Amino acid sequence: MKKEIKPVEPLIALQEFTAARIAIGRAGTSIPVKQSLEFKLAHAHARDAVYSELDIEGLSESLKQFGLPVLHLHSKAGYREQYLQRPDLGRSLNEESLIELADHNSPTDISIIIADGLSAMAVNANAMGLLELLVPLLLSANLKLAGISLVKQGRVAIADEIASALNAKLSLMLIGERPGLSSADSIGVYLTFNPKPGLTDEARNCVSNIRPKGLSNTQASKKIFYLVQESFKRKLSGFLLKDNAGLLE
Repeated sequence: MKKEIKPVEPLIALQEFTAARIAIGRAGTSIPVKQSLEFKLAHAHARDAVYSELDIEGLSESLKQFGLPVLHLHSKAGYREQYLQRPDLGRSLNEESLIELADHNSPTDISIIIADGLSAMAVNANAMGLLELLVPLLLSANLKLAGISLVKQGRVAIADEIASALNAKLSLMLIGERPGLSSADSIGVYLTFNPKPGLTDEARNCVSNIRPKGLSNTQASKKIFYLVQESFKRKLSGFLLKDNAGLLE
C-alpha cells in the first residue's frame, strides 16, 4: 500500500508572527472544514462589531476619574444604517451637539474625543485602559485638557469640528477601527494639530491596531505622547510629522 504524502506548507512558519489566515491547508480544491467554520465565526464577530453600541453610561462613569466635563454628542447620522450608508453625515455634528459645545469653548491645549466608529465594541473594551495611561502623561507636560467628548455615530473628521468648537489647539480622536477577520476589537487614535472643519487625512497622524493582541496600551500611550509633544513643538501634524522615536537608539 502506497503511503500518503502530505504536502508541505512553505508559509507555516509565519503563523508565529501573525493572526492572519495563512498556511491554513486545503481539502481538495477548498479549505478544511475547521478553518472554514473559523472564518465564518470571525466574519460574524466583525458584523457584530460594526453594529455594536457605545457604552455611554459605563464610559461616562469611568471618565469621572479624570475630573473633566464629559460631553455627550451625536453626529448628523440618526441611526446605524444611515451612518454606514452616508459617511458624510458621520463627519458632522447635529444641531443639539453644536449648542452643547457652545458652553465649553474656553481655550485649551487638547480635546479628547471618543467615538464608536466601526467598532464600538473595541472602544468599550480598550479606550479606558489607554486613557488611564495617556491622560497622566499629558497632564505631566502641563497640557490643558478640554472636556472629553463621547460621540455616537461618529467618524474621524468629526473631531475637527468638535476640537475647533472647544477652542483646542490639538485633537485626539479615539475611535473603533474597521473590524478585520482577526481583529474586531481594535481602536485607532488620530492626532490633528490646529483642527478645523474641512481638513483631510493628510493633516492627521494615526496610531492604530491598539488592542490586547496588537499594540499594547503602554506602547500606544508612549507613542501618542511622543507625537503630541512633537506636534506642539513643530506646530504641525500629518505627513510632515514623523515618528522618529527610537531611531537613534
